Amino acid sequence: MENRKLRAGMIGGGIGAFIGPVHRMALELDNRAELVGGAFSRDPEKSRASAARLYLDPQRVYHEYRVMAERESKLTGEQRLDFVVIVTPNSSHFEIARTFLENGFHVVCDKPVALTLKQTKILQKTAEDNNRLFMITHAYTGYPMVVQAKQMIKNGDLGDVLKVVVEYFQGWVPFRLHGEAKGDKAWKFDPKVTGSSLTVADIGTHAENLAHFITDLEIEELCAETTSFMAGEGLEDDAAVLIRYRGGAKGVLSVSQALTGEHNGLTIRVYGTRKSLIWRQEQPETLLVRDLNRFDTILYKGNKDLYEEADAAKRLPSGHPDGLIVAFANLYRSFFQAIWQQIRGEATIGRDFPSIDDGVRGMSFVEAVLDSAASERKWIKPAV
Repeated sequence: MENRKLRAGMIGGGIGAFIGPVHRMALELDNRAELVGGAFSRDPEKSRASAARLYLDPQRVYHEYRVMAERESKLTGEQRLDFVVIVTPNSSHFEIARTFLENGFHVVCDKPVALTLKQTKILQKTAEDNNRLFMITHAYTGYPMVVQAKQMIKNGDLGDVLKVVVEYFQGWVPFRLHGEAKGDKAWKFDPKVTGSSLTVADIGTHAENLAHFITDLEIEELCAETTSFMAGEGLEDDAAVLIRYRGGAKGVLSVSQALTGEHNGLTIRVYGTRKSLIWRQEQPETLLVRDLNRFDTILYKGNKDLYEEADAAKRLPSGHPDGLIVAFANLYRSFFQAIWQQIRGEATIGRDFPSIDDGVRGMSFVEAVLDSAASERKWIKPAV
């Protein structure tokens, strides 16, 4: 039995950040964890100001993550952190994650977890060698109707999966370069910070992960084309990928951040021999199911005939949307359970959250897409 809240530390996510507050709300939603310290900015004053807004003990606030890892690792008992949350730019993920893993902390990290597959595999081994849990926040897998879609395919409701079509369309690049935010160029446009990939690493990994989570299909090989419509700096802002899955199913993955007017248009379609399904992130409460007779059934979160795994993922009754924060919180809930299992000396096999293994597969996907786009041979087998 849990007899206390788990203690969290955060790196990044200070004043003005977008994703840091989302993590903070999500990890505290179930009242099973609390933020107790962190290094919220490289600027000491900004880090202290951020901590003050969060009413944190000034003694647990740091200006540098290495200092934080060293000092926090020396604490014991009712003070020591149980895990850290990394919400910094891409280029810093690898070193920060490795530092905290080696100092004995469980890790939560935004994707991409590193800039290369080699780095991601190092983190995978470091987590394994230190017996630490590592969660990557592919939060879309926490939505109840995504879980329903997964269980339907797992149960064979769709028959054999024939084709998977997933698209993720955003319009933030033209907004940054030509819209109201013109001149406010994000760090993501700098390859030194974001890495060799912009859009495939940023949202393509989400699209690939969602397809894998729902269908459990593994990519055999892929053929890709990438384009830089506006991003420049050698970074793509659009990609189209043809996929051959092991077992014979086919896939189409299309992602773009250069489509003017788009918000956060993540959509997945899965077609089986008996039924098909469609889920849209901007309408997350419903799952559209179609049968051989072209009869449409709309499943709603809260329906009595949903699989119990989907029902367990909901936080509010039907008609009251579970937002992205709740999807994040569902991942944290599973992560916390695994931490407590480890604290009690129990096995954590089969843990139900995106792990470093998903990060390895995601970065393998990114590198295969970039290799295919640059190659005349086109069809590329992912390394993992």
